[in-house]
Amino acid sequence: MTQTRPFWVAGKPVTSDEVSEIRSPYDGDLVATLSIPTAGDVEAAVSAADAVQPEAMATTAAQRAAALMHVSEQITARADEIARLITAENGKPLMWSRIEATRGASTFRWAAEEARRWSGELQRLDTDPTSTGRMGLVRRFPYGPVLGIAPFNFPLNLVAHKVAPAIAVGAPVIIKPAPATPLTSLLLGELLAETDLPAGMWSVLPLGNETTAELVADPRLPVVSFTGSETVGFHIQAEEPTKHVILELGGNAAAAVLGDWSSDEDLDFAARRIALFGNYQAGQSCVSVQRVLVDESLYDAFVPRLVAAVEALPTGSPWDDDIAVGPVINEGAAARIETWVNDARDGGATVLTGGTRVGTTVAPTVLVDAPADSAISCDEVFGPVMSVSRVSGADQAFERINDSRFGLQAGIFTHDLQTAFRAHRDLHVGGVIIGDVPSFRADQMPYGGVKASGFGREGLRSAMEDFTHDRVLVLTDLPL
Repeated sequence: MTQTRPFWVAGKPVTSDEVSEIRSPYDGDLVATLSIPTAGDVEAAVSAADAVQPEAMATTAAQRAAALMHVSEQITARADEIARLITAENGKPLMWSRIEATRGASTFRWAAEEARRWSGELQRLDTDPTSTGRMGLVRRFPYGPVLGIAPFNFPLNLVAHKVAPAIAVGAPVIIKPAPATPLTSLLLGELLAETDLPAGMWSVLPLGNETTAELVADPRLPVVSFTGSETVGFHIQAEEPTKHVILELGGNAAAAVLGDWSSDEDLDFAARRIALFGNYQAGQSCVSVQRVLVDESLYDAFVPRLVAAVEALPTGSPWDDDIAVGPVINEGAAARIETWVNDARDGGATVLTGGTRVGTTVAPTVLVDAPADSAISCDEVFGPVMSVSRVSGADQAFERINDSRFGLQAGIFTHDLQTAFRAHRDLHVGGVIIGDVPSFRADQMPYGGVKASGFGREGLRSAMEDFTHDRVLVLTDLPL
């Protein structure tokens, strides 16, 4: 039996009598056991976060930046260990876990840099005769402690996108990791414990859903940053209308290959990128390619290339260095994905490759002619499945992209600058990627969606603004 991992309450490791097991999604092997917080532990974490607010807000930019840089440097130093832990609890192949470790380090580094830049704005108020001699100083201050609820698919970097901006603005943060993948968050606690942040400024609580609901309702946690399903996210919003709720929810991202993307080199590139990023993380990413829209002039040349690129992806044990596609998070998720594929096939879709599963591993799948009202077309698959359809020109491609209740990101393969700017204006999504897949994300850029994909933005500066509000100081009788 492995050693039981502690959780973190107000910066201190704590254990309890209740334990839980974490098992590998790939083979079911025991990864670790961990302690589960009691009601008293949860209360201690919330009370500490509430009490430490004045001290946390008074920390200097240098203190915050130093803590964030320490975490960034330690993630880099322990990158292989962290990548292996991600693979163990999440099942994603090592190649993706290593990329996530690198991105996690970058996220904390960006937060350190933004913490140093975080200041305010001067406004002249003497624009009317009645305001002569007045100057406004606008600064942003935290709403209060942040409750960060993280998903399983990026157990380091999506946690980092809640912890790092909170620390950067001087807000206490309580992290509730996904039940399936708490271990990476607990390791992050080890790194935070090595900093000189005030006691109480952070806690990591691996909790079940019922206790999490109580945390969401606690008035001492005025900010809830949630990444996960639209059902849960919008329930939080409805239940807590007076709180500042930030939602990063699902998607069914589209990649459109337009008529000018027509050379053999263009088509090969698009096929490789769409194949890889329709199946990275086993499709368990909000911006993995789910819908592929191909101009009718290119369809016959492109689809065989896409199928060949998908079939060339190495699939198997996530512990093999050359594997690109591993298991999904559990067998229930795998069975649901298989059912959705079969339902689409029963509705008239043709499976060009894949469509099968063994345990938690779903074969990378490409379908054509999926019914417009099928789950494959309308909902978030969150698995290694793509549907391909023809479009006639950019106008129809944009119409199809917008014909979704989701709106996270879209990828447009075009060389035309006019089309690129029109896509930016006309597509109802949070981000438009030109010349590549919708799966691209730089961790400093604003990231988030519209419609059922949520609201609010991650990306360090954007999240720092989301966690804070404007407060104006008016100075009077100045010689301006």
